[in-house]
Amino acid sequence: MAKDHGAQIKNDDLYEKLRDEGASKEKAARIANAQANGSLDSGDGRLEDRTKADLYDEAREIGIEGRSKMDKDTLIEAIRKH
Repeated sequence: MAKDHGAQIKNDDLYEKLRDEGASKEKAARIANAQANGSLDSGDGRLEDRTKADLYDEAREIGIEGRSKMDKDTLIEAIRKH
C-alpha cells in the first residue's frame, strides 16, 4: 500500500512509482494528479483530438519553452516529454 502523501497528491501509488523511476517531486505530483482527474493522455489519442490552442495553453501552464513557434505535432511531443 502506498504511503499517504497528503491531500495535494491525488494518486499516491502513481506518485511513488514515478519517484522510484527518478521523476522529481513536482513532475511526479503533476502526472499523478493529472491521471487522477482524467486529464492525462493515456495513449488513446486524446492529445491529438485537442486543438492547437488547447495544447498551447497546456504547454504554457507546464512551462514549455518555445511553444509559440511549435506546430500541433511538436506541442504534443513536448507535452508528452514534459
